[in-house]
Amino acid sequence: MSKDLLKDLKDEEVSNNRIDEDLKENSVINIVKEFIPYVIILVAVIIIRTYFVTPVLVHGDSMNDTLTNGELMILNKRSSIDRFDIVVVDIKTEKIIKRVIGMPGETVLCENGVIYINDKRIDEEYGKGTTPDFSRVTLGDDEYFVLGDNREYSFDSQDFGPVKDTQVKGTTRLVLFPFTKIGFVE
Repeated sequence: MSKDLLKDLKDEEVSNNRIDEDLKENSVINIVKEFIPYVIILVAVIIIRTYFVTPVLVHGDSMNDTLTNGELMILNKRSSIDRFDIVVVDIKTEKIIKRVIGMPGETVLCENGVIYINDKRIDEEYGKGTTPDFSRVTLGDDEYFVLGDNREYSFDSQDFGPVKDTQVKGTTRLVLFPFTKIGFVE
């Protein structure tokens, strides 16, 4: 073989090697480019669920007739809390859904099935059944008094006392499932 032919073969081999390396590099770049949108979506979902909203499931009958067992709702972690808001509260290892009755710094009392806030009767349309009497509770600056709407069958502040604001994970009003009940609740 001539030297020129050998040189041409070597040049062609080097060229093919460069093409192979370029193809490998391009395929890696293409794979990375393909996965970037999925990574961005995953990070966005994690951030949204951690800091803004997350799904929550209703367990039990303590919020009947407003909410029923098995409903899927959206928890808003960034909203302010007002009287009569529906909130999700951490009690030990369980998340429960209740309605805010007493706000920080207030005094709450129930006599003869009537709830009093700071010695004034409150009219609220959410309670089902008769609210069991409970003695006066003075809430701290970081405490809420929560009750289930199904007053006779609810495990709530009557049982475990006031809840700290750090136990309140957010408010919820939007039912997502079942689809026949999709929408906002009061």
